Amino acid sequence: MGHLQLPPGKKIAVNLGTDFDAQSLWLGGFNRPSPSFMSRGQFGAEVGVPRLLELYKRYDITTTWFTPGHSVDTFPEQCKAVLEAGHEFGHHGYYHEIPPGIERDTERRLVDLAFATYKNVLGIRPTGYRSPYWDYSENTLDIIEESGFRYDTSLMARDLEPYHPQRWQINWEKGNVAGKASSVLEIPVNWYLDDFPPLAYTGVSTGMQDTETIFRRWRDIFDYAYERVPNPVFASCVHPQIIGQAHNMMWYEKLVEHIVSHDGVWFATCDEIAQAWVDDEEDERLMALPDVRGVEPAPADSSWARQA
Repeated sequence: MGHLQLPPGKKIAVNLGTDFDAQSLWLGGFNRPSPSFMSRGQFGAEVGVPRLLELYKRYDITTTWFTPGHSVDTFPEQCKAVLEAGHEFGHHGYYHEIPPGIERDTERRLVDLAFATYKNVLGIRPTGYRSPYWDYSENTLDIIEESGFRYDTSLMARDLEPYHPQRWQINWEKGNVAGKASSVLEIPVNWYLDDFPPLAYTGVSTGMQDTETIFRRWRDIFDYAYERVPNPVFASCVHPQIIGQAHNMMWYEKLVEHIVSHDGVWFATCDEIAQAWVDDEEDERLMALPDVRGVEPAPADSSWARQA
């Protein structure tokens, strides 16, 4: 596997990623367009975004905001403020759609619709993609490649090191077959470094957990990367409508202070991290594998087929 070529004097790359989903999260992710859920997205835009921008400015941190096109169209002034502060925008779908649940043509159309919004409102074309639901359809990786993205950040085959994602042929009663790796670089995501599952109230998820527990978890992951992994990437994910709550800002600021206290921390955008990656012979070998893919139907006598 290749390696991250960190700038001189740097020991770890840190991306404090922000998913600015606003109201689209409650549309594409939960199908809850009620005034209550829309108000939560409004809070994220009008309260959470300024709080995060102030925090990042105070510590001179530049990061990446993965923002659905719907958020850009709905809250253009807040998005312009993010851009003016020097942060990167990443592609995050249009209305926070769930890729495995839509057809290829729809997925492609929504990717392009978001591209048009980024261009028309912000005058940019993002170089990286994050799946709105941290999941792929059978077509997502193809669409990412066709769109010319430099990197993706949706998958989890590593935790603290980038890699090139592979296609897989999925079988039930014999082993899966690894296929061709993509030329796109994967900067892996991690549910343990996402504020939404442990802290958000949805009515069905656990949520609303003790903030001190979350702080210790994120701190410990950073410390492990810093102390034990060569040239690591610590890539976290926060949502303005969650982390922007007063009690969550307190532990998040404490985490930032902990990270800043370490020598050799490179606060970077995902695009900067992707450009610092150096492929090796193993990367090239994986990218030259046969293009096998597809999912075998569940066996007729499996519990899943019997439930269908």
